[in-house]
Amino acid sequence: MTSPTQAASGTDPQAFWMHPWEYMPTAHAAQRTVISQAEGIYVQDDTGARMIDGPAGMWCTQIGYGRQEMADAIAAQAVKLSYVNPFALSAGPPAELAQRLAHMAPGAMNHVFFTTGGTTAVETALRFVHYYNNVLGRPGKKHLISLADAYHGSSYLTGMVAGKDRDKSYLDSTMAQVHLLSSVNPKRRPAGMSVEAFCSARVDELEAKILEIGADKVGAFIAEPVQASGGVIVAPDGYFKRAWEVCRKHDVLFIADEVVTAFGRLGHWFASKEVFGVEPDLVTCAKGITSGYLPLGACLVSDRIFDQVAADKARGGSFAHGYTNSGHPVCTVAALKNIEIIEREDLLGNVRALAPHFQERLRSLRDIPLVFDTRGVGLLGCVECTVRGVEHSGLSPEALLAIDVDLGARIDRHCQELGLMLRPIVNQCVFSPPLIITRAQIDEMFDIMREGIVRTLRDIEVELGYTVV
Repeated sequence: MTSPTQAASGTDPQAFWMHPWEYMPTAHAAQRTVISQAEGIYVQDDTGARMIDGPAGMWCTQIGYGRQEMADAIAAQAVKLSYVNPFALSAGPPAELAQRLAHMAPGAMNHVFFTTGGTTAVETALRFVHYYNNVLGRPGKKHLISLADAYHGSSYLTGMVAGKDRDKSYLDSTMAQVHLLSSVNPKRRPAGMSVEAFCSARVDELEAKILEIGADKVGAFIAEPVQASGGVIVAPDGYFKRAWEVCRKHDVLFIADEVVTAFGRLGHWFASKEVFGVEPDLVTCAKGITSGYLPLGACLVSDRIFDQVAADKARGGSFAHGYTNSGHPVCTVAALKNIEIIEREDLLGNVRALAPHFQERLRSLRDIPLVFDTRGVGLLGCVECTVRGVEHSGLSPEALLAIDVDLGARIDRHCQELGLMLRPIVNQCVFSPPLIITRAQIDEMFDIMREGIVRTLRDIEVELGYTVV
C-alpha cells in the first residue's frame, strides 16, 4: 500500500499541500476542486467550469474577485513600504485603519489591536481577559464560558472555547476553566416549548453557570452574533442582548466574535449594536475586513475596560502579546481600499435591500423532504438536510455521521455540476455570497440549490434504498 508520504513524493504539487482540517485517513488523496481564477461572484476551476461562489471563499469575499483597484492599491503599498516593525515603529496605513474601525465600532471602542486573522483576533481577546484581571488583582477570574456549536479559531486557546463536536480531531480540546453551554439553536428546543421560553431557558443557563462557578471566577463569555461555522445558527430574538445584560450584572466581560458578521454580512459594519443592541467589551473581526484579498484581523477593546488597566492603573505592566505581522502596512491598505469600495458602492445598503428576498428564497426550500431546516439572517444561510428516520434505525453514531457526511458531499457535488459552489459542513450546506450579488443572481443560486438537493434526494432513494418522506 502506498503511504501518504510516498504519494506526496510524486510530481503532482497538490499532493504536498496539507490542508486545514485534513482528513487523515485520505491524506493527500482527497479530490478537491482546483480553482484557477475568479471574477465578481464567480470562480472557475481548472477544467474551465464556472460557478457562483456560494460561501464567498470562507465568508469573506465581500466585494467579489478581480478588483483591479484593489490590486493596484496593494501593489503600490508593497513598493512604497512593504513592512514595518509593529513592536517598535508605526506607519500611516495601520494608524488610519485603526481610526476608521474605532469610528465604526459598536460603542466606544478606541483601542484596536491588529492580528493576522480571526483565530489570532480571538486569541488576543482571550489573552486580554487574562491581562485585565491580573492587573486588577483578580488572578482567579479566568474561567471562560462559550456555547455548543461555537467556532472561535484553531489555536490551542481558541480551540478550547469551540463547541463543535462532530470532528474526530484527536486534538486536546477541553480545559478545566472553559465551560460550554447548551445549543441556542431554536430548532433543537424540547417538544412543546415555545421559542420565547427556550430563549429564557438559555439565558437562565448562562446566569446559573456564572453563579455555579462564582462570578468572582468567571472572566468572560464569548459568543458569535450568528454561529457561522456551527451551521448559521441564529439564536432566538433577544438572546444576544439578554446574555450581555447578564454579563454586565455579574461583572463578566462580553466578547462578540464578529469574524464573520462584521463588514456587511448583516448589512452593517458590525452587527453587535446595529442588529442586536449590544455594546461588547471586546469585538473580534477578520475575513471581510479585506474581502479576503490579504490576511488581516483585529481585536477592538472598549474604553470601559481599557481605561481600567492603562496609564496610572497599569501597575507598570505591558500587554506582552503580538505578532510579527500585526498592522502589516500592505494588509491594512487592502482593508482601507475594501472599506472605500463598500462605502462607494453602498454594499451595506445592497445587503439590507436584498436580505428579505434572500431569506424568502431560503425558506422556500423547506418543502423538499430531505430538508430538515433552513435558517439565516442578512446574506447568511444554511440548509440542513437529513434522511428522516435513520436516527432511529439503531445505527452507530459513526454510521450516522457517515450518512450525513455523504449527504452533504452529494449535494455539494450536484450543485457544483450545476454551477454553484457551496460549503458542506457535514449535512449542512452553508453559504454567504459576495455582497455585490444581485437579485437575479440570488434567484439563480437558489434555483441551482433546489435542483441539487432534489437530485440528492433521488440518489438517496435509488442508490441507498432509503425512503424519504
